[in-house]
Amino acid sequence: ANFLSEIKLVYREPFICSIARQLTSPAHLCSSLAHAEHENNMATAEDIGKHIALFERELEAVMAFWTAHSHDSKHGGFLHCLTESGEVFDTIKYGWVQGRQVWMYAKLYNTLPTYKTPEILEAAVRGGEFLLQHVKLHNEKRCYFAVTEEGKPLQLQRKPYTELFFTMAMTELYRATGDSKYQEEATAMLSQVIHWIRVDDSGLGRPKLAGSSPSQELGRPLILLNVLNEFCGADETLRKKYAGDLEWCVQAVLNHHDGQWVREHVSPEGNLLPGSAGRLTTPGHAIETGWFLLQEAKARGDVDLQRRAISHFIEQPCGYGWDEEHGGLFYFLDVGGHSPVQLEWSMKLWWVHSEALVAWLMAYQSSGRGEHWKAFVDMCQYTFSKFSDPKHGEWYGYLTREGKINQTCKGGPFKGCFHIPRSLLYCLMTLRELHTTSS
Repeated sequence: ANFLSEIKLVYREPFICSIARQLTSPAHLCSSLAHAEHENNMATAEDIGKHIALFERELEAVMAFWTAHSHDSKHGGFLHCLTESGEVFDTIKYGWVQGRQVWMYAKLYNTLPTYKTPEILEAAVRGGEFLLQHVKLHNEKRCYFAVTEEGKPLQLQRKPYTELFFTMAMTELYRATGDSKYQEEATAMLSQVIHWIRVDDSGLGRPKLAGSSPSQELGRPLILLNVLNEFCGADETLRKKYAGDLEWCVQAVLNHHDGQWVREHVSPEGNLLPGSAGRLTTPGHAIETGWFLLQEAKARGDVDLQRRAISHFIEQPCGYGWDEEHGGLFYFLDVGGHSPVQLEWSMKLWWVHSEALVAWLMAYQSSGRGEHWKAFVDMCQYTFSKFSDPKHGEWYGYLTREGKINQTCKGGPFKGCFHIPRSLLYCLMTLRELHTTSS
């Protein structure tokens, strides 16, 4: 800690800055922390404190990248298709990425004093207004998937995900501003997506073809569970109002676990489906589901749900999803042992490892088991050493199976200011809670 404090005094010198970035890089610090763990793998207050410093520093570097490069002061919203150094390589604005970044800014503003600044709030509000004026269809509960830099429509997707992240953005923006119009927008859109996901999705415009079999993809109940938890928060009145929807989401995601694997597609009743789609598993989705279930289990005080979340959706997917040869988590796998039809199946992606960090740490907080802390530390070691960019800030998103950088961009149609800072924020919050109890 003293060393880091002294480094700040000389950070303006280019040569010293270069050395300091190497010595205080996440990869270097994680390596040091990994060697400091005790034989029983239980975290001490000192261990937790060191990880708090690491996550604070990394969150600062990640957010500095987005605040410096992504704000569109002319048209509003965010320019998120960015190179590794932060240059804009495409001005298309993707609706779900816009919604995620608004939520992230508002969440940080509402959660951490460091980010409770007029600049963060102003950027969140400008992003929220861009969503309302250009991404959301006027007089309809639909959102464009992509718009131009100025906000002209480009693409309307036949999936509910942009609307789900619009709901999250409006929810958190209401908490940040107190402006009831954001709450009203969130409530109305939430009602629509619940209808699409639970009752009838024909309003999305996806035709029902004669040869297709009814199926349930994991992503829909998974994200709806997260959105409902964010929307309700600790408000018991809201949790009671949406109790049926929360329970439906929980049971729907549990249906994707077949005893060994978490399958990406099952029948609406939870039965197995034939073919490669029925054999597909996405470790990142399963692991993300795990910590969403832990959040719900904590809110309910449901010990059995907690156990199933850890065993079925964190331990198992992190086990079968881990690449024993090169390290890291696979993107896709075929549970039958066949080569997945997805060409990128063996790549290592930023969001998968971001979710694993949160999942293992929340598992440790819930269980108190040393092996969960060790798994968290090991995941830190791989993730920070492979994805984090100490030179420019932020993380690379796409690695080869061997862990080499495959694409240098820091943002694009699918990657924005969301998975990484959310992971860092939730890990930081959990670490601080653990530090309080361990002290």
